[in-house]
Amino acid sequence: MMLATLLLVASASSLVAADPTPIVLWHGMGDTCCSATSMGSLMNSIKKEIPGVYMYSVELGSNTLQDREKGFLANMNDEIEGICAKIAVDPKLAGGFNAIGLSQGGQFLRAVAQRCPNPPMKNLVTLGGQHQGVYGFPHCGGDTPLCDEIRQLLDEGAYIDWIQNTIVQAQYFHDSDDEELYRTKSIFIAEINNELKQNDAYKTNLANLEQLILVKFAADSMVVPRDSSWFGFYAEKDIDTIVQYNETKLYTEDRIGLRTLDQSGRLQFYTMEGDHLQIDMKILNEILDKYFK
Repeated sequence: MMLATLLLVASASSLVAADPTPIVLWHGMGDTCCSATSMGSLMNSIKKEIPGVYMYSVELGSNTLQDREKGFLANMNDEIEGICAKIAVDPKLAGGFNAIGLSQGGQFLRAVAQRCPNPPMKNLVTLGGQHQGVYGFPHCGGDTPLCDEIRQLLDEGAYIDWIQNTIVQAQYFHDSDDEELYRTKSIFIAEINNELKQNDAYKTNLANLEQLILVKFAADSMVVPRDSSWFGFYAEKDIDTIVQYNETKLYTEDRIGLRTLDQSGRLQFYTMEGDHLQIDMKILNEILDKYFK
């Protein structure tokens, strides 16, 4: 009788569904962590698809104003270090988490995966990310004094030290006309792509993802070139030619584990119609159903 009771309890316990894997989100340029019309709306949609899921939406600074400003003016290496520390002390993320990065938030979350393996990131989705950087200034949120000032600074020299350390978009600016300058002066995107020197931990950590899911927007007018969302980029000194992801040295030399992920079936590519961050929720829900549940 006692044994039968124990078996019945064990069987009932096994039917109790585990809590869904938590999700960390990182917003794009000009947005904030929890705006009701953008990230808040997206989070509500995700909750409908994955009821009960815990979500942590990255906020830079301590308020909405700082969060928006730091999307333009910050040293992202410092910001990523701070977010890694917050993730590390969140008890709800201790068992690992999935991640969704929007626009520049995609490469920032990839940096989290590469630099901060504990707790582990399990699956990473990037929506319109700029994994090989951009050649030009991404569209800013209208003709504002801040955007105009940033454009002027980038025109003066994206690789000048103080600009690199201050302007977020300069930190993923990739000058295909001067690859050597890019490799030696870019403090963020060239560094996480192991362009100048090989950091084997970056490769190991990224290759530990269960899945890396890259979403490109077919009519993206912000990411230049839009192939950067799939790790493609312009050929050196030739903006009329796109080097596809699997033809880049980043891939062929497996500098960050991209080839390892691809050859083991853990690198996925999706296309959404429309311009930058015009998210097709049907496709996103398909991704969530397949990889996040």
